[in-house]
Amino acid sequence: MPYHRRFYLPGGSFFFTVVTDRRRRFLTDAHARELLRKAIQLCRAERPFRILAMVLLPDHLHTIWTLPPGDSDYSARWGIIKATFTKAWLSAGGSATKPSAARLKERRQGVWQPRFWEHTLRDETDLERHLDYIHYNPVKHGLVRCPYEWPWSSFHRWVRFGQYEPNWACGLHEAERFKFDDIANSVGE
Repeated sequence: MPYHRRFYLPGGSFFFTVVTDRRRRFLTDAHARELLRKAIQLCRAERPFRILAMVLLPDHLHTIWTLPPGDSDYSARWGIIKATFTKAWLSAGGSATKPSAARLKERRQGVWQPRFWEHTLRDETDLERHLDYIHYNPVKHGLVRCPYEWPWSSFHRWVRFGQYEPNWACGLHEAERFKFDDIANSVGE
């Protein structure tokens, strides 16, 4: 198994990609959204963090978190969120894929892909690029024509903050979309 080194920066800001097992498309279902919201709330009560941005798609999510000063343990937070969601999802009758023997040994339930992808944000420019990537993602995946059309995104909050115009990235020409390809290639999409 390849060894993945994570960079832990106390109080840092991080971009994450978390994917469902075998890219099953259930995260935008009303019940799944509510269970995920509760899992995140429970985790934040135990281990605080700030969510700067998030987009929820049917088979994955992207988010940016900032951790408290002196704290770098985002892995434990994802463990809590995934385990809490999985337990509630399966208890409520949600389905899972049949896990392999190796995944069963690791106590995986066939709801999430193992692990997650993370990127430490280096500066304001890096943050802005990843905010754009998150908010453009539903368009990139062909789910909507404009970011404002996707209901499960922090885009609407950032419009209220004045960071984006409501019609931002609507009708981009193919050449303009290439700026999102750099990040897409680095997050494994």
